[in-house]
Amino acid sequence: MTDVDTRPHWKRDVGMFLTGQTVSLFGSMLVQYAVMWHLTLTTKSGTVMALAALFGFLPQAVVSIFGGVWADRLNRKMLIIVADAAIAASTLALALFMLSGVDSLVLIYATLAIRSMGAGIQTPAVSALIPQIVPTQHLMRVNGILGSIQSALALIAPAAAGVLYATASIVTIFFVDVVTAVLGIALLATVAVPTIVRAERTGYFTDLVEGVKYVATHRLIRWLLLVFAIIFLLTVAPSYLTPLMVVRSFGGDFFGLDDVAKLTILEIAFSVGMLLGGIVISIWGGTKNKVLMIIASSVLFGLLSIALGLSTNLWWFFGFMFVFGLLVPFFSTPAMTLLQLRVEPERQGRVFGFVGIVMAVSMPIGMVVFGPLADVMPVETLIVSAGILTFVVVVLAVLVPAGRQAIREGRVEADPHQEPGA
Repeated sequence: MTDVDTRPHWKRDVGMFLTGQTVSLFGSMLVQYAVMWHLTLTTKSGTVMALAALFGFLPQAVVSIFGGVWADRLNRKMLIIVADAAIAASTLALALFMLSGVDSLVLIYATLAIRSMGAGIQTPAVSALIPQIVPTQHLMRVNGILGSIQSALALIAPAAAGVLYATASIVTIFFVDVVTAVLGIALLATVAVPTIVRAERTGYFTDLVEGVKYVATHRLIRWLLLVFAIIFLLTVAPSYLTPLMVVRSFGGDFFGLDDVAKLTILEIAFSVGMLLGGIVISIWGGTKNKVLMIIASSVLFGLLSIALGLSTNLWWFFGFMFVFGLLVPFFSTPAMTLLQLRVEPERQGRVFGFVGIVMAVSMPIGMVVFGPLADVMPVETLIVSAGILTFVVVVLAVLVPAGRQAIREGRVEADPHQEPGA
């Protein structure tokens, strides 16, 4: 365990950490949008976009398995720095190739794959490092602040990427990403991270197998990861199908808005909702019973999916998307905080590696499943079905023994004087 609760300068370290992550993430999001637009405008190919998604997310899912073990065996701070540096180096190499006149899809795919692998190493290390520098009682608030930062960047980065892409070039954006990575690494280097006292070192694959067994046999963690995986997958439906519904069901001129303007408002509504939700969590800190927050927000996800699918008024539709975004931090923040609190520090890297797999795999699965279905049946039906399935998942999650135990443990955590079996 660490002595983070007694460290006098933890606020300064957390501030430097969050600032570094913000700067680095901003550059990464610029590249994400720029590459997507570049491929769309230069190829106009659905196959190219599908391959870009595959190379951009599948490597992260695979590497996260090993990245979680590395995060538990190695210095997490150095792991983040090395991964960030490798991502920046690959982007710099692509920029130099493109400056020399080489604009190959293979090079872009290779860069996306390297960046994805870097994320597979970096993501579990970041999630596991946070409890090392943040006192337990402030974890929910700091996670909420980080979520707010990510949501704010989701609003700022597309606009910034659009301006740079239109006025300069995609290569300029690549160089900006390299600079932000260097700044992020420099800021992280100043953060003092307490050392974790680990058990006797075992073999690498022994650690990997032990991590799998830990998740498989720890009832609460297994339950939480399964709920997170299924809810995360089901929320992909609204995020991917709502733009299609806007174009199909609310097409044509609407109060002077064309389709592009409607899609822009849709994305802004969702992002602003996420931003405000993260701010509320960071100020409020959430309820003491984090399991209850997860279950309640999951139920509301189902209700909102049904409301979206049944909407006949565009402004109501935008309003539901805003609330949907507002609720995301009320699900993701307590889920991540609960893992940080309940998983031993020396195992957190491996557990968050599994979380990274869930997040990386859900996007390709969502595209493969919901995309083709949307071409053969109404989008509204799919969105409503996703909402109904969410209700089914929540009911099953509450009724299974692991769910009942999770609820009991959540009550005890909220009120330590309550008997565990109450």
